[in-house]
Amino acid sequence: MNTQEALQQIRTAPLKSVYLVTGTEDYLVQEIRQAFLDRMKKDDLEELNFMSFDMEENGLGAVIDEAETLPFFGDYRLIFVENPYFLTGEKKSNVPDQDVDGLVDYLKQPLDTSILVFWANYPKLDARKKITKALKKTAVIEAAPLQERDLRNFLQRYISNENVKISKEAFDLFLRLTDFDLSTAMNEIEKLLLLAGEGGTITLQLVQDLVPKTLEHNIFELTEQILKGDTEKAYQTYEELHLQGEETIKLTAILIGQIRLLLQTKLLQKNGYQQANIAETLGVHPYRVKLAMQQVAKFPLNLLVSMYDELVENDYEVKTGQADKEMNFQLFILKTTEKIKK
Repeated sequence: MNTQEALQQIRTAPLKSVYLVTGTEDYLVQEIRQAFLDRMKKDDLEELNFMSFDMEENGLGAVIDEAETLPFFGDYRLIFVENPYFLTGEKKSNVPDQDVDGLVDYLKQPLDTSILVFWANYPKLDARKKITKALKKTAVIEAAPLQERDLRNFLQRYISNENVKISKEAFDLFLRLTDFDLSTAMNEIEKLLLLAGEGGTITLQLVQDLVPKTLEHNIFELTEQILKGDTEKAYQTYEELHLQGEETIKLTAILIGQIRLLLQTKLLQKNGYQQANIAETLGVHPYRVKLAMQQVAKFPLNLLVSMYDELVENDYEVKTGQADKEMNFQLFILKTTEKIKK
C-alpha cells in the first residue's frame, strides 16, 4: 500500500500483525513512524508495550521472544525492527547471528497481540531470500521517493492547507533548489510559509532569498547563462563563486558534468530514447533530464561536443601547468557565448 493508504489504516483501522516498510523517502518514513506511535497513545498503551531492536546490535531471537510475550495491561505490543540488513544482499561483519529461519516460522502464524514493524529503508531488497519473500506477504508499506507529479501535488496540497499561495515560477524554482526531494522540500517550506503569512503568497523573490543554493545549482545557472549567450551574467556568476572561495578547477569539473549530461541526453534522444528511459540509463533524476531536454532542443550536437571537448582540454592544460585556470575559464565563457550569439 502507498503511504497515504497506510497512514489512514494505521490511524483508524485494526492493526496488522506484521508490517514491512520499504523505500528511502525519509519524510514519509517518519510520518509512518509517528503514526504508529500516535496510535499507541490513542489506544492508551503503556510505554512498557513498546520495544525497538537494532538488528546491527541485536539478534532476531530477542525480537521473536518479545513478539511472543503477552502485552502489559494492553491489547498489543508494538515492536520496531530497525536496520534489517538481512533483507538485502549486503554483507556485514561484527553483527549478531540472525535466526532468520525462526522468524520465517513465526511469520507463518504471528500473534495478534504483537505488532511487528520492519523498517527496511534500503534502495533495494534481495527478493531471492526466503525471509524477504515471507515479509513481502505481510502488510507492505511503500515509502519510495515521489515522482514529479506526485511531489508537486503533495506540496501544493500542503501549501494550500496552510492557506498560502505560491506562484508557478516560485514553485518551479523551489522544486529545483530542493532537488525534487520531499524531505529537503519539507525542511525548507516552513520558513517560506512563515514569511508569506496566512493568506499570503510565496513569491519568486522569497524563494531566491530563503532557499539556499548548492554549488551544483549555481553551476546549473552558469550553464544556462552560457547557453543563452549571456556573457555578462555568466562572468558575474563565475566571479561570485570565485569570491565565495570556490576553486576554478572544481567549477570546471562540475561544468563538465553538466555539459556531459546535455550531450548524453542529445545523443540518446537521437536514438529514440524518451525522458524516463534517459533518466534510467544515466541514473539521474527525471526532472534533470526534462530540463536537459529543454536546453538541448535549441542547440546542434556539434556545439555541445565542441563545448565538452574544450572544457576537457582546458582542464588538462590547467592540471599540467600549461595554462592559467582563471584565464582559461573566462576565455571559455567568452568564446562559447560569442559562438552562440552568432
